[in-house]
Amino acid sequence: MSEKPWLAHYPEEVPHTLTYPSMPVQEYLTKAYEDFPQKTAIHFLGRELSYEELYESAMKMANYLQKLGIQKGDRVSIMLPNCPQAVISFYGILYAGGVVVMTNPLYTEREISYQMKDSGAKAIIALDILFPRINKVIKETELENVIVTGIKDYLTFPKNLVYPFIQKKQYGMTVKVEHRGINHLFTEIMKTASPQITKPPFDFDEDLALLQYTGGTTGSPKGVMLTHRNLISNATMCDAWLYKSTRGEETIMGIIPLFHVYGLTTVLILSVMQGNKMVLLPKFDPEQALKTINKQKPTLFPGAPTLYIGLLNHPDIQKYDLSSIEACLSGSAPLPTEVQEKFERITGGKLVEGYGLTETSPVSHSNLVWGDRTKGSIGMPYPDTDCEIFLPGTTDPVPNGQIGEIAIKGPQVMKGYWNRPDATAATIVDGWLLTGDLGYMNDEGQFFIVDRKKDMIIAGGFNIYPREIEEVLYEHEAIQECVVAGIPDPYRGETVKAYIVLKEGYTVTEEQLDKHCRENLAAFKVPRIYEFRNELPKTAVGKILRRSLVDEEIAKRDEAIPS
Repeated sequence: MSEKPWLAHYPEEVPHTLTYPSMPVQEYLTKAYEDFPQKTAIHFLGRELSYEELYESAMKMANYLQKLGIQKGDRVSIMLPNCPQAVISFYGILYAGGVVVMTNPLYTEREISYQMKDSGAKAIIALDILFPRINKVIKETELENVIVTGIKDYLTFPKNLVYPFIQKKQYGMTVKVEHRGINHLFTEIMKTASPQITKPPFDFDEDLALLQYTGGTTGSPKGVMLTHRNLISNATMCDAWLYKSTRGEETIMGIIPLFHVYGLTTVLILSVMQGNKMVLLPKFDPEQALKTINKQKPTLFPGAPTLYIGLLNHPDIQKYDLSSIEACLSGSAPLPTEVQEKFERITGGKLVEGYGLTETSPVSHSNLVWGDRTKGSIGMPYPDTDCEIFLPGTTDPVPNGQIGEIAIKGPQVMKGYWNRPDATAATIVDGWLLTGDLGYMNDEGQFFIVDRKKDMIIAGGFNIYPREIEEVLYEHEAIQECVVAGIPDPYRGETVKAYIVLKEGYTVTEEQLDKHCRENLAAFKVPRIYEFRNELPKTAVGKILRRSLVDEEIAKRDEAIPS
């Protein structure tokens, strides 16, 4: 494909190609500080930091890291929830010349050890309550320095006094960190460090900004190498797509975790690039989120379907004013049409589905925020992004409308996998990133995801795509969340099972769901088994862990087989 049919459907405000400044990611913070020094950069549970405070804090962190011996290219981990310290640390590491390694605060000791060893991180900036976990594995890693901070450190009075008691109640622990050579206090760094640094040399195309680990659904997690060019390109594309937003005047809601690349690009980097205010919440609590939206009036709200579902199902949603929300880009999982339409009715804003991967920094496709969109579509490729549908296992294009593997080219595509040349060569072929996702393109250049290659169910010789069944289930009024998976079946190979979470106050029987599905799906696609649950397993960003449910079924089957 050479003509890129989607370009004919771009709004006139969105250029077909963009200009990307050849500067490091952190220089956008320098520019925001110069242009908007007194403007609020971060709002966090009542505490606000201006761009001047954010810039100076990041420079102090950079100075301190350089004094600890961090040099150009050294990896430094951030293991924090959404809070000012995460933003300060991100830019501080980059100013120092380091490479950021985002680490999920929910990780176990085993997962921390693996990621630190694989990345070779020399320092970690972490939440105080996580310190005991890190301390147990530090000898297995190359970590030389641990910098700790607490949520209370950036809370206003009297919240900063009350929070330790909340923390003790929630986690059953308090943490006292002593100076023992490798441990450093974030608050002391901000008091004592100088904002003067030695600027390292810089290569826009080659230098890594971020080592972002994939979820590891197949084998061990891989470190995705994202360069300054990758991140700046993708944030610039997002900025162009949101062409009605005004630099320095928007407020971005930051609930989606910054330790996930989607939150990092669309909240942290994009906010600073635009000189906007980001409103951060350390975890998703629907009531707290609704109160914050009501008070802070965010205009942009990147998120995931589970966030929007959680808000919509709050019994008191009508008590809050959500009308400030103008645009929401939903990622990380398919967006049910019912959720999209209901959220738009309540807010008056636009909620559109996008698509991407960690390997694409992450966004590659999106529906138009202001313009026509196609039901069930992930939209069109971003500017400067090319997309093909290949016959799986090849680089041979298939005709429009035929299902194949989605492949992507563009400046946001990763440099490769950290220390995994074989995996890189298998994923990037002739310049194309092979996504592992199955989909098709229509004649207008709209793309549709059918499913992950590995999630496709083969039952009785039929190829069955879980997403199609999930869309039908979401149309039932009783269903809050659902996921469909193929579980082992001795006769059919696999059989279709649906895991269901019901809305509060609703009941439904298996027979009623079966009737609903049979009215909307071919018989071979209808789930054979339904399981009702109080909740579904999810990643920190809200993606339902389909694979863990399948693993449960396999384990149950193995236990039932006599040894």
